[in-house]
Amino acid sequence: MDVADDGRMRTGTLWTGVAHAFTATIGSGILALPWCVAQLGWILGLFVLASFAVITFYTATLVSDCYRTPDPVNGRRNCTYMGAVRALLGPRNVLICGIIQYSNLWGSMIGYTITTAISMAALKRSTCFHEKGQRATCEVPGNLYMLMFGAFEVILSQCPNLEKAAFLSVVAAACSLVYSCIAIGLSTAKLISSNFDFKGSFMVAHQPGMASSTKIFHAFQAFGNLAFAFNYITLLLEIQDTLKSPPPENKVMKKVTLCSVGGTALFYIFMACTGYGAFGNEVPGNILSGFYNLVWLVDVANLAVIVHLIGAYQVYAQPIFAVHERWLGSKWPTSFLNRIHTIKFRFITIHFTLGRLLLRSIFVMFTTLVAMIFPFFTAVLGFIGAISFWPLTVYFPLTMYSVQAKVKRGSSTWISFQVLGLVCLVVTLIATVGSIADILEHRKHAKLFHIDLL
Repeated sequence: MDVADDGRMRTGTLWTGVAHAFTATIGSGILALPWCVAQLGWILGLFVLASFAVITFYTATLVSDCYRTPDPVNGRRNCTYMGAVRALLGPRNVLICGIIQYSNLWGSMIGYTITTAISMAALKRSTCFHEKGQRATCEVPGNLYMLMFGAFEVILSQCPNLEKAAFLSVVAAACSLVYSCIAIGLSTAKLISSNFDFKGSFMVAHQPGMASSTKIFHAFQAFGNLAFAFNYITLLLEIQDTLKSPPPENKVMKKVTLCSVGGTALFYIFMACTGYGAFGNEVPGNILSGFYNLVWLVDVANLAVIVHLIGAYQVYAQPIFAVHERWLGSKWPTSFLNRIHTIKFRFITIHFTLGRLLLRSIFVMFTTLVAMIFPFFTAVLGFIGAISFWPLTVYFPLTMYSVQAKVKRGSSTWISFQVLGLVCLVVTLIATVGSIADILEHRKHAKLFHIDLL
């Protein structure tokens, strides 16, 4: 096996990169897309969804050219998003970038913990209703499910790096396709049963009985959710760093981006169209909760959601683990925490360090505790995503590429970058307002250590 120019062996291929990208991009939030489109109407909702798919693809291709600097093919590697920011924009931008990026990643881990508990509860209640009837009182231990999920992630967190966790991404990507296809299939069946009577509004939806302010905030929130639906640029360089070369990493990563963003956009559009068309403005926040027939198929979808989030958790966690362990290694390079220990079994050999074993386990346990204390954190996650969209997905990619490609100030490319940045800044501001309103609404009803499972 060839060793790269930095002494590290990389085994990633186009398809492992696509698996990582799909796992990072397609999340259980896809099940809320019909609701998002319902808040904006057919025309604006689908236009916004398609527009941000194009924007994400474009800025992602620019970031992939920043993996090596100053030459995108033979330059020095920037193994992380923050590394590229440091190399191209200087250390003053690194702190802001790091705070936003790792807050986003950690917030996603908390959100995945809560969402997995909700899906596990749905499976438990489905079984209970099947045995005792629909009127039975079926209580589910939400905190127990979060503890179970956290314990499982403690074990998986011992994967050395994102490259070694490729098998998790492959399984997770497959599961994301399973529950997406089930939701699309159930929605399509509902449309067929109604002779393809597509419901919904062409313009911004007007739901009777809802206050005008609530409609506006829901539209703002939906606008933001659609914009953040393709949230993998912050992990792009970490994924690109797993690819072997030749061919050049930036060329392979552009193919990964085309496959992942293009495939994701198609799934999102199918999901939005079938779900909104089937239910209209009364579409539920989670499309799966709207189906009461074929309960076993909905259970399979919820199980697929759980397995997908198990893998996606590690895709978001590994970059956080890596930055802490690099800091620990540079601070105390000869510490006993960094000493490699080996355990040999009959069919496998495990290499580990005490630092990895202790720090990763503590971090996952702390993340699980936060999810249990603040069960409304999914609303906070929307706020984190809102404020991070413009800087991480638009501003830093455009600015880094401008430095890398030496884009001249006042040129047509520079002007187009400024216009795109301004439009996306407005989107971030709108989404932030909607997210704050959502946080305030959730805070009214939230209780510590109590998650509203259904």
